[in-house]
Amino acid sequence: MKKSIILPLIVLLGTSCSAQFPKVLQDAAKQVGAGTGAPLSNADVVAGLKEALEKGAEHSVSVASVTDGFWQNARLRIPFPPEAEKMKKTLNDLGMSSQVEKFELTMNRAAESATKEAVPVFVNAIKGMSVADGFAILRGGDHAATEFLKDKTTPELIAKFRPIVEKATQEVALTSYWSPLAGAYNKTTLFTGGQAINPDLDAYVTQKAIDGLFLLVADEELKIRQDPLARTSDLLQRVFGSK
Repeated sequence: MKKSIILPLIVLLGTSCSAQFPKVLQDAAKQVGAGTGAPLSNADVVAGLKEALEKGAEHSVSVASVTDGFWQNARLRIPFPPEAEKMKKTLNDLGMSSQVEKFELTMNRAAESATKEAVPVFVNAIKGMSVADGFAILRGGDHAATEFLKDKTTPELIAKFRPIVEKATQEVALTSYWSPLAGAYNKTTLFTGGQAINPDLDAYVTQKAIDGLFLLVADEELKIRQDPLARTSDLLQRVFGSK
């Protein structure tokens, strides 16, 4: 991990143990603030870390939640459920490729709608960051903060996303697409001996939406750690700018 990341976190972690390590904290703060005209305070460093996480999370949501945020992004695009790939091939062979594509588009639209609700969940988790959380980030790798957010927010994201996904699939009649597709495929299994399927589509779309969102959060964390141009405020530049 780069010195520019380690030093701020040392200062952050020291907020609860400065009586034990006063000189270490003072030296770290001076080094972090070197070249800026004034050393950073512990409060500055904590605020900088939280600002970095909030900016990364908010930008990720803004990318994922727009129209085509999932659909036109090859890394995020939600495919036909893997357990139903045989069904997809069979339906395409039967000339139903347009229905299959429309079904896939609908799943991605549902994910785009759901991710709009993620910002307050992320912000609440960031505000609740503890000293123990800081130690975990300090000892982690380039995506340690992303893993922190994933651990702290996934249950709440599922709870918030699933109803939105369900509503979105109902509004665009996703189940009306899926039922005929699944029904048509299941009829073929009577002759092919294949296994009939009935996956929980709302759970599938919900999880894929969360996976895609955290992929973007990880990208943003790496940028802030490594790219000076990604530090878009004076505080971020001061906290993450020392070498």
